[in-house]
Amino acid sequence: MGAALLRDLVPAVIGVLVRRGADFASAEDAVQEALIRALETWPDDPPRDPKGWLVAAAWRRFLDAARAESSRRGRELAVETRAAPPADPTPAGDDTLRLYFLCAHPSLPPAAAVALTLRAVGGLTTRQIAEAHLVPESTMAQRISRAKKRIAGLRLDQPGDLGAVLRVLYLVFNEGYGGDVDLAAEAIRLTRQLAALTDEPEVAGLLALMLLHHARRASRTGPSGRLVPLAEQDRSRWDTGLIAEGVAILQTALARDRLGEYQAQAAIAALHADAPSTSETDWTQIVEWYDELLALTGSPVVRLNRAVAVGEADGPQAGLTALADVDPGLPRHTAARAYLHERAGDLEQAGELYAEASRTATSVPERDHLTREAARVRHLLRR
Repeated sequence: MGAALLRDLVPAVIGVLVRRGADFASAEDAVQEALIRALETWPDDPPRDPKGWLVAAAWRRFLDAARAESSRRGRELAVETRAAPPADPTPAGDDTLRLYFLCAHPSLPPAAAVALTLRAVGGLTTRQIAEAHLVPESTMAQRISRAKKRIAGLRLDQPGDLGAVLRVLYLVFNEGYGGDVDLAAEAIRLTRQLAALTDEPEVAGLLALMLLHHARRASRTGPSGRLVPLAEQDRSRWDTGLIAEGVAILQTALARDRLGEYQAQAAIAALHADAPSTSETDWTQIVEWYDELLALTGSPVVRLNRAVAVGEADGPQAGLTALADVDPGLPRHTAARAYLHERAGDLEQAGELYAEASRTATSVPERDHLTREAARVRHLLRR
């Protein structure tokens, strides 16, 4: 059994321990220890009942920890009397869904919710999560510990916020890659799992969005990590299988007629994926989807992206007019102005704006890309 398939069992096993009387933090710790042991022993001696093996191993570790930490015999006896109760008939899927809600609880900061979701639902070790986020293991351990303490008093059967769960999964997806864990792939795995537990169209919309973005991953950067903008990407490197799957999932979700922001974003991504080139993209329809998305979210980032799309559909001057209604302090606002001014033929202004945007870029690849754009436009001016 592969590590990813093994990790699929983790939420259900945590749920069994909680139903037997363990608190969430102790149950999660015990399952993590059992998971590490499984990864060490299963390749040579795989069990016939993987879930049963994990439940038994985690429950033993929970009891050992409870005995070691208990300072009162009464508490220890109470734990021992629960040593082998029959499993609750609650479906394992219910446990997993409740864990999603618990780990994405609104009381948790986004970074903590992401880390806790990767551990409790994803089954990753603290070391793997730390490496993926490029932080020391001790730092990640503290983050997870604080998160577990914050939700310690919450019951597993409390209603959850699906929107918060989807936001956390999208954050995981956008973390990208680090260490030996591909967080984008992990987010897709977890979202597939969530989609199997609920028929909410927005879950399908998020899965479609992830697949459509992931399909273009190989073309987004050059050999040295250089950022490659959409217009310059080699579309022959896009994963047509992922695109077809994402489009099919999106179409099924849209047919439910319960539009949400992830479905609208996925529709925009699908239009980009369907186009043979930037010039052949259906920009008019993209603007229409941005209108839908703006109505749903009111997001200034959506308004910014819509202005760029308007510039493609109706010309750069129309795009600049739309951009004038967007907060100029928004990240990438200056870069968008630079692009639209270049499209309008105002190379001097575009060069100055590209240079200005590079100084406020939020990442090194973005800064380097904008610096190159400024140099390219200035070179055109000297010709």
